[in-house]
Amino acid sequence: MYRVTIINDQEEVVIHNPLVNGLKLMEGKIKKEINKVDAFNLTFHLNNPAYGKMKPLKTLVNVFNIKEQKYEFAGRVLEPEEDMDSDGLHTFSYVCEGELAFLEDSQQRHLEFQGTPEELWISIINYHNTQVEAHKQYQPGVIEVTNSTNYLYCYLSPEKDTFSTIEEELIDRLGGELQVRKENGVSYLDLVERIGESKQTEIKIAKNLRTLTRSVNPTSIVTRLTPLGTRIETEGAIDAAQARLTIESVNNGVPYIDRQDLIDEFGYQGGFQTWDDITDPNNLLTRGQDWINNQKIALYQHKISAADLFLIGLDPESFQLGNDHPIINPIMNIDERLRIVGKTIDILKPEGDSLTFGDKFKTLTDYQADANKQEIEIVNLRNTLNSQSQRLASIQQELDTVDQAVEDVNQAISDADLPALEDAIANLNQAVSDLTDAVDTIPDYNVATPTTDGLMSATDKAKLDGLQNYSNATITTDGLMAKEDKSKLDLITVLNAINLDDLKAKLDLITVVNAIDLDNLEQRVSALENP
Repeated sequence: MYRVTIINDQEEVVIHNPLVNGLKLMEGKIKKEINKVDAFNLTFHLNNPAYGKMKPLKTLVNVFNIKEQKYEFAGRVLEPEEDMDSDGLHTFSYVCEGELAFLEDSQQRHLEFQGTPEELWISIINYHNTQVEAHKQYQPGVIEVTNSTNYLYCYLSPEKDTFSTIEEELIDRLGGELQVRKENGVSYLDLVERIGESKQTEIKIAKNLRTLTRSVNPTSIVTRLTPLGTRIETEGAIDAAQARLTIESVNNGVPYIDRQDLIDEFGYQGGFQTWDDITDPNNLLTRGQDWINNQKIALYQHKISAADLFLIGLDPESFQLGNDHPIINPIMNIDERLRIVGKTIDILKPEGDSLTFGDKFKTLTDYQADANKQEIEIVNLRNTLNSQSQRLASIQQELDTVDQAVEDVNQAISDADLPALEDAIANLNQAVSDLTDAVDTIPDYNVATPTTDGLMSATDKAKLDGLQNYSNATITTDGLMAKEDKSKLDLITVLNAINLDDLKAKLDLITVVNAIDLDNLEQRVSALENP
């Protein structure tokens, strides 16, 4: 049913053939998940034509489904492994990665982007194509996801590869699922709302259901919810420390909502939800009540081994990633339509394929990846604080220069030294000009929210709001930031404490000095010296 080939420098070699007397691999399993790079594990003996021809990152691997006339896997060799057992039998195993991994071979450029999601999509893919070989290139396909404004503002960075950029700047913000579409020898990359279709083929006992395992993840349940609304401006508070609107004033002095039936079942499990657009406590209470009443009680995942009767002509449809099917098991009280979010194909034993239905649980690797992203965002915030600190220090230096220039003017007036007065006024004007230039270098940032860009992007602000288990930092203890960074932030506050009234008085003095009629002043001084 499956034919496996490898390609080196345009030379294609068959290494597995479904015919009875054809070449055979010892093992061949394909693993597919939504928005993940496909994986293909294969093993062969010394007598296989693949021996000596598998070059990591260079050799291309294709798995073709002869019955359905489509490729189940297309990618490249990644990791080799050689093994010898106690009988002296040598085997060679390789892990191969799917063609979406080609997007990891290019880095994006530094770019401040403003435009539609489609324009960003085209820009990212086209720049990827300028950096890789022809067989790794994609044509920008359809993009079906957007937001309410059909507008994105973000920064791209050469520190991230193309696949990570697509994940963070498009999928994490807008949703959607990646798919590779091949037409007339051209590979198109699409970002669609959902891959797959709704199918009528049932998976049920006494027909095609072989084994079923149901996993339950109740850790996300919230039995006591604290709703939070818009930020409340507080004088002297930094953005991260500003309070939010709560429901205490309209909820008998209590800032949270309980759902008693869930408390009886699971105990007290606290949590919060934030709505930046809500400014009225009554609306916040209503939104919070709706959320806790409609929340998903627990995440379910079903791992199913089912006989694909399509292979022998007894079902009209095969099981494909992204499709949803009716699942029926009266004994486990399951009678619902579930979606295939993962699929494992055994090319040697197609009847042993396994399917994963329902919600996708995070693995330890997923959690570690999320933690790494958060760490990068914290580093970016530190860099921003350092940059702002340097700019404010520059302004303070220019302000000191203005102070000195004003003193020179005052001294020249006291000494009635007209040439010195003219020089002092010129120096003062130059100092004011330098101060203006320094002020202009400070970016005009607004306060960021999870829905509007500001000092950071809206996406990063939402992530920062989502960070948990961090206390407030002090100059002696770490918290959301390191204590040394807290000291720098406090320094920024001190440098910001410029006496604006004093500065205005100095600038007014500049205006007065500039308005002096020097000719008239010279005549008056001359009259005083020669009565």
